Amino acid sequence: MYETRSDQVSVFEDETLFEVRGLDPENEWIRLAKLIPWSKLERGYAKTFDSEVGNAAKSARMAIGSLIIKDRYQFSDEDTLQEIRMNPYLQYFIGLPMFQYHAPFDQSTMTLFRKRVPVDIVARLNDYIIGRGDPYKEEEGQDDSDDSEGGPSTISGEAAEKAEIQAEAPENPESELPNHGTLILDATCVPQDICYPTDIGLLNKARESLEQMISESYPVGNKPRTYRRKARKDFLKYSKNRKPGKNLLRKSIRKQLGYVLRDIGYVEMVKHLLSEKDQNCFEVIQTLYSQQKEMFDNKTNRVDDRIVSLHEPWVRPIVRGKVKAPTEFGAKVGISLKDGYARVETLSWDAFHEGTTLKEIVEAYHKDTGFYPERILADKAYRSRENLQYCKEHGIRVSGPKLGRPPKDKALYRQQLHDEWKESGERAEVECVFGVGKRRYSLNRIMMRLQHTSELAIHTSILTMNLWKKLRALLFVLLWAVLKRAEKTLFSVMNTWRSYGQIISR
Repeated sequence: MYETRSDQVSVFEDETLFEVRGLDPENEWIRLAKLIPWSKLERGYAKTFDSEVGNAAKSARMAIGSLIIKDRYQFSDEDTLQEIRMNPYLQYFIGLPMFQYHAPFDQSTMTLFRKRVPVDIVARLNDYIIGRGDPYKEEEGQDDSDDSEGGPSTISGEAAEKAEIQAEAPENPESELPNHGTLILDATCVPQDICYPTDIGLLNKARESLEQMISESYPVGNKPRTYRRKARKDFLKYSKNRKPGKNLLRKSIRKQLGYVLRDIGYVEMVKHLLSEKDQNCFEVIQTLYSQQKEMFDNKTNRVDDRIVSLHEPWVRPIVRGKVKAPTEFGAKVGISLKDGYARVETLSWDAFHEGTTLKEIVEAYHKDTGFYPERILADKAYRSRENLQYCKEHGIRVSGPKLGRPPKDKALYRQQLHDEWKESGERAEVECVFGVGKRRYSLNRIMMRLQHTSELAIHTSILTMNLWKKLRALLFVLLWAVLKRAEKTLFSVMNTWRSYGQIISR
């Protein structure tokens, strides 16, 4: 049934009479704010400021909280600021004492947050959330009673697990605790938001940048000839050709190399007049020219530390062998997964072999927890002879087939195949984490333009995923406690009725 409303304007249409009863304590942002140790973050964030003069900076809670909000909703800086301005729960999350109608900071301040927040602070916060060791151990002597804003303290999962293992084996010292837990390892490429690089396209951009530097540095009437119109025409002759051949490509690259070399000589004469930004760009162009010249002369497509973007020269091509994108351009990230929580173990802009990082990851895990993992689930890239020997020495079982011939016992061989099939399914959990990070969060394309801010965006995405997983885990624990209490109540009622029935039967 639907009750038709009157056309008369209600008195409650006045926005000044709209009643607010306070914030819902069960809201996810309220519960999330109680999980994060804001005071410890504040102390670490304050150490990054050296100057004692000028306007006071925004708090660490406002800076890191705004980045988490942005990554959670996948908003732009402007939309993130507007959402914070309209949402009282988000204002509580970033530490505002009361709801306010105006924005707490300017849109450009989001860029300053990304530049100021160190990657190490976000990484340590992620370790705290997932219970990986004690990242704030050196700050134990300081007062952190307000870490959770009056909420319950977060108990480290690894600490509870370690205490449980020590209780089971009290005769062993801490350094000799038995292996426990499963560690899942894998690596992926996090693509950077750059134009797809081609040799002739990079040379054309370099030429245009050099021509701009020449126009700004040389006085009017004394500018050297750069043949920019002819160079542009030669570039369009190839780029607009639907089916360009190899001969046309080499001819076009040779011409662009000549144009770039001429412009480099002109800019070299007035290098001292360039701004710092243009000087850095000029150095990148010189390196790009030498790389392209080397590949052109040797008729090859490979060179060390190949530059694929003028404005982001730290980005490197990462060959992954995927059908959709055989080569990706961005950072290669090594991830470890423990109990569903992800941790960034390795982040490099250069390609690296995942297998070389296994020892370092396991030793870091042992340092944080006090024990080695019982199992390591990883693909064949990690199963080198050296790594297998290392894991055998520490009693760690690595997933995958054993080296050598299969056993003659068919029953044992079938059991090994079954275990490999089962563990391959468990290892697929890390692929799910990659999928969530690239579809729901910002790991599919990093939009930042600086190396530091790009690395910070990767760590923030991993942190945000773990925060929401932590919330779901706490909700599950709460529901489980409610169900157990209901079960006890039901059993008590049933026992009462059973006793009452026995009395009646007598």
